[in-house]
Amino acid sequence: MAVNPPLPPLPPLPAAPPASWSAVVAMSVCAFVLIASEFLPVSLLSPMAADLHVTEGMAGQGIAISGAFAVLTSLFISPLAGNLNRKTLLLGLTVAMGVSGAVVAMAPNYATYLLGRALIGVVVGGFWSLSAATAIRLVPTPDVPRALAIVNGGNALATVVAAPLGAYLGTVVGWRGAFFSLVPVSLIAFAWQWKALPSMPSAVHTLRMAQIFQVFTLFQRRSVMLGMMASSLLFMGQFSLFTYVRPFLETVTGVRSTTIPLVLLVIGVAGLVGTALIGRLLQRGFYLTLVLIPLLMAATALALAVFGSWTAIVIALLGIWGMMGTAAPVGWWAWIAKVFPHNAEAGGGLFVAVVQLSIALGSTVGGLLFDHSGYQHTFVVSAALLTTCAVMTLVTSRTAAG
Repeated sequence: MAVNPPLPPLPPLPAAPPASWSAVVAMSVCAFVLIASEFLPVSLLSPMAADLHVTEGMAGQGIAISGAFAVLTSLFISPLAGNLNRKTLLLGLTVAMGVSGAVVAMAPNYATYLLGRALIGVVVGGFWSLSAATAIRLVPTPDVPRALAIVNGGNALATVVAAPLGAYLGTVVGWRGAFFSLVPVSLIAFAWQWKALPSMPSAVHTLRMAQIFQVFTLFQRRSVMLGMMASSLLFMGQFSLFTYVRPFLETVTGVRSTTIPLVLLVIGVAGLVGTALIGRLLQRGFYLTLVLIPLLMAATALALAVFGSWTAIVIALLGIWGMMGTAAPVGWWAWIAKVFPHNAEAGGGLFVAVVQLSIALGSTVGGLLFDHSGYQHTFVVSAALLTTCAVMTLVTSRTAAG
């Protein structure tokens, strides 16, 4: 049995320049636009489906296709980019983000819409795979956690305002106008990064294609395999339900389209609260927190299936869902740092691939169920996936302790 030759040692990164906080904030702006672009279909699903003459489930596949391309990109972007300056690479991804918004906004048919969504998937996989390594090169080592928090702050802010703002713009300028509004914001992010980011020559050797797949050897550790499976189930369960919140609110709860932005704002604000609290909870009980989050989300999914026609109860339940669902990724990124203290870049790249694949699978399964079996089946399957996630997380914790 042939054994792949070991990778050559990487040259040391150049000494970190003085902290470039403007560049860090520029990346945070880019993260905001990116998250808004990735999940904008959630708040615009119904009008998009009607205009493109497809079902809500088919329109939701735009999230699935972006997730699939994000998987491929996150695994291959670093070796395929070779010696390309990382500043140039990030700027190219930012341009692609704006192009994606324009393509979706002007899509004459469903196929073109999916093409635009595939392009944003490439940007998602590339940006998040490079984000941590870039932050390390922008600030001194002691300031790296703060820099990462600022970059991810763009993510958190997008979860608060992107969905309700997208729904509001959809009522004012239409869903196409909402997507096109991403173009000027992408240009702002591009100009800011062009000005603020320093030149960042690649510190990675050009790899042979066969060596790219050595990242999967991380799965040889049982605790890693179990943890990745648990996190995969979390995101599958989350997005099998969350992708179809708007049609659920319109057809089951009876929420008017003009009120939907306010409901989505409740979800976003609750998510911001969850993000603020998750750090302390993880310090008090790391794996306990990771177990309880999917259990609470599963209970919420079942309650939504039962009380779907009660507006006040649905809004309260979606607030709980937003708080748990937005905090959950923070916990699992902390898990990556915990289990890969000396190989966080490889572990992070693999985690991005797992997450995006799970989002793609979850939104696909949820769409099929929503179209053919109704929202109850969609929500019950979401609850089952999240409950299984909790069980797998518990097994992961015991394996890690052993």
